[in-house]
Amino acid sequence: MARKTIIEVKNIIKKYNDFTAVKGVSFQVYEGEIFGLLGPNGAGKTTTLEIIETLRDETEGDVIVKGFSINKEPEKIKEIIGIQLQESGFYPNLNLKQIIELFNGLYDVTSDPLKLLKKVGLGDKATSVYKKLSGGQKQRFSIATTLVNKPLIIFLDEPTTGLDPQARRNLWELVKELRDSGITIVLTTHYMDEAQYLCDRVGIMDEGKIIALDTPDKLIDKLIKSGFKKEIKVREANLEDVFIKLTGRELRDE
Repeated sequence: MARKTIIEVKNIIKKYNDFTAVKGVSFQVYEGEIFGLLGPNGAGKTTTLEIIETLRDETEGDVIVKGFSINKEPEKIKEIIGIQLQESGFYPNLNLKQIIELFNGLYDVTSDPLKLLKKVGLGDKATSVYKKLSGGQKQRFSIATTLVNKPLIIFLDEPTTGLDPQARRNLWELVKELRDSGITIVLTTHYMDEAQYLCDRVGIMDEGKIIALDTPDKLIDKLIKSGFKKEIKVREANLEDVFIKLTGRELRDE
């Protein structure tokens, strides 16, 4: 059965004077999948995502999000998406319940702060001040704020950067739970193990263009069929697996 498209990027071009950052990018994101947009720094992925999120104007092209055009109905798109804020986007001296109530006011909605916090494993932190949270807790809270307006799609920008192995893997499970609840997720990451574990499909960008798009497994199989051989044999476990096994996968406060 054909999967239903929720985001269609149609020949997006973004120019800054004489420099073209995005060069005719087109791809689709399907409902209910985790889609990773990958690429080295300067590849154009951040610009592409900001165009989809209606945060940046394109030079040419269009993006259709759940039937709405970024050129014609950007406000409709804003109503159905959630965007992860970085740490600097929160008031450090407010507690988590207060921050979510602030977001309720911004979105003009009445989401239940405690319910959202429980969803991301922070139900016991409702009255904790944001600046006193651990790194993993801050990242999970940032995801909670993307859910305030009950979005159909959420955008996560390098959600596990700087986290320890336990916090990373627990955040991976949270992202998968959100996908399984019916939310479409678009994320960027510099960790290829993260993309391989989480993403149903990935698009790889370089120099402003999409150079590959498929499931991680199919992209890996294609590379192997081309004759690629690793210089060092990959073992069935790595040092991170040892660390997790020895110290446990449960959430811990820093």
